[in-house]
Amino acid sequence: MDALLALEDGKVFRGRSFGAPGERTGEIVFNTSMTGYQEILTDPSYKGQIVAMTYPLIGNCGVNSEDIESSTPKVEGFVVKEVSKITSNWRALQGLAEYLREHTILGMEGVDTRTLTMHIRTCGAMKAVLSTECLDEATLVKKAQDAPGLIGRDLVKEVTCQTSYQWGEQRGEANVGRWDDSSPAKKKVVYKVVALDCGIKTNILRMLARSGCEITVVPAHIRAEEIFALNPDGLIVSNGPGDPEGIPYVVKTVRQLIGKFPIFGICLGHQILGLALGGKTYKLKFGHRGANQPVKDLTTEKVSITSQNHGFCLDGSSLNKDEIEFTHSNLNDHTLEGMRHKRYPIFSVQYHPEASPGPHDANYLFDEFIRLMEQGKIQSHPHTA
Repeated sequence: MDALLALEDGKVFRGRSFGAPGERTGEIVFNTSMTGYQEILTDPSYKGQIVAMTYPLIGNCGVNSEDIESSTPKVEGFVVKEVSKITSNWRALQGLAEYLREHTILGMEGVDTRTLTMHIRTCGAMKAVLSTECLDEATLVKKAQDAPGLIGRDLVKEVTCQTSYQWGEQRGEANVGRWDDSSPAKKKVVYKVVALDCGIKTNILRMLARSGCEITVVPAHIRAEEIFALNPDGLIVSNGPGDPEGIPYVVKTVRQLIGKFPIFGICLGHQILGLALGGKTYKLKFGHRGANQPVKDLTTEKVSITSQNHGFCLDGSSLNKDEIEFTHSNLNDHTLEGMRHKRYPIFSVQYHPEASPGPHDANYLFDEFIRLMEQGKIQSHPHTA
C-alpha cells in the first residue's frame, strides 16, 4: 500500500505502508539511535510526534514483552528507510509491522531518511501528515499546515494515568518478563517515593524499585496537598511530551512542593522544575533525540553518553544563579542539561538516566536521589543516625 508524508513547508516524501492504514498528523522529528526502536515507540514523550529513524534498517529484532516503556505505542507515526522482513531474536513475540498494525500505528518505509533528516536539521522540526488514505500532495500539505503544533499544547493529559496506583506486580502493564519487580536485585523497601506521571517511562519505576523504593504513581493533575498527604520521602517529576509551558497546573503543583522533600526531575520534569523556580523554556530547532548525546558533568568534568528525547529546553539565563547551580551541559550545542538547588534537596537532568546507552553512565543520579532521601530521614529522626 502506498503512503505519503507531507510537511507543512511543502516537502513531500512517498513510500510504502507497513503498519496500520489511516492518516495521522504530528510534528516530524528524527531519532539517531541504531537500536531501541521498541522503547522509542512506547515512550510517552513521543506523543504528538511522527518519528523518523536515521538508521536505515529497523525491525530485525521484532517486538517483545520486556522492553516496553508504556503499555502501548505512543508515536503518531513511524518512518524508516527499510523495515526488516525477517524477525530474528529469541525474545521476539511478533514482527514490527504486525505490532504497529495491532496498535493502529502508521508505519512508512521506502523513504530516504537521510534526506528527510537533513531537511529537518536545516529547516527545523515541523508539522506533518502521514497518510495511506489521501495521496494528493497539495491536500496533505494543507492539512499539515492546519494541524495543531506543539507550542502551548497540553499533551501530558493524554498520557498520564487517571488515578493513583502503587507500582507493583498487581499492575499488569507495569511488570513484564525478567525485568519485573520480583527481581533478586531488588532491595528491601526503605523509601516512599511519589512519581508525578507526566508520561513516565517504565524503566524509571523499575530502577527506583531496585533501589529500595516503594512507589506511588500519581496523575499529572493531582494537587500538591494530595501529594504532601502521602508523606513521601521524595518526589520524581517524570519525563513527558510537548511544551512544559502548556501544563501550568503541573508547574504550580511542583512549585508548591519545593522545599518539602527531595525532588528529582527527569527530562520534562527538569523543565517543569525550571519553570517552578522562575525560569523560562524555549523550543529547540530540531531537538535532541537519540542514544548518543554527549553530556559533561560540570562538577566532575566527566562526559557521559546519554539517551535524550526533547524538543524544548530550559533557558539557563532565566534562572537565578544565586539559587541554582548548573551541573550538566550538552557538548553538541552547550544547552543546559542539569541543575541543582543550592539550598533545597532538588536536582534535575534533561536526559534520561534510566536508559543505558553508556551503558551505566547515568546510574549515579538515582544513587544521588537515594542519598538525599536518606539525609532527609536522618534530619527528621536524628536519634536514628
